[in-house]
Amino acid sequence: MIAPDFLGTDQDGKEIRRSDFPGKKIALYFYPKDSTPGCTAQACSLRDNYQALIDAGYQVIGVSVDSAASHKKFIEKNNLPFPLIADTDHKLVDQFGVWGEKSMYGRKYMGTFRTTFIIGTDGNVERVIGPKEIKTKIHARQILD
Repeated sequence: MIAPDFLGTDQDGKEIRRSDFPGKKIALYFYPKDSTPGCTAQACSLRDNYQALIDAGYQVIGVSVDSAASHKKFIEKNNLPFPLIADTDHKLVDQFGVWGEKSMYGRKYMGTFRTTFIIGTDGNVERVIGPKEIKTKIHARQILD
């Protein structure tokens, strides 16, 4: 699968394109919701290991269906150094196949499956770390290994 060039719009209304990061692999991570325990642990793992990810040639980009305003608060509260795409129209979650039916405590609802796509410098998806594999507290290590 080749990732689209236009990925979406970030927390500041800036368009994010794959081509904005020439020579970099992109760790495009989809997560369910800003400021929830698992999503915060995952974002903080990426923040705490951000320099190691950069040194290894990665650009980190987060995606959820939350609003740009929600993303701004999440970034400020957790001092996140990477952009978060506000996929409020569900275009990217649908394109990558990470939106679907989930259930919690017997209640069914639609949501984002926590998934990370490693996109190579040529735009091809090289690796997918799926919902059952992701360990939020050590997610940066999973990308680097």
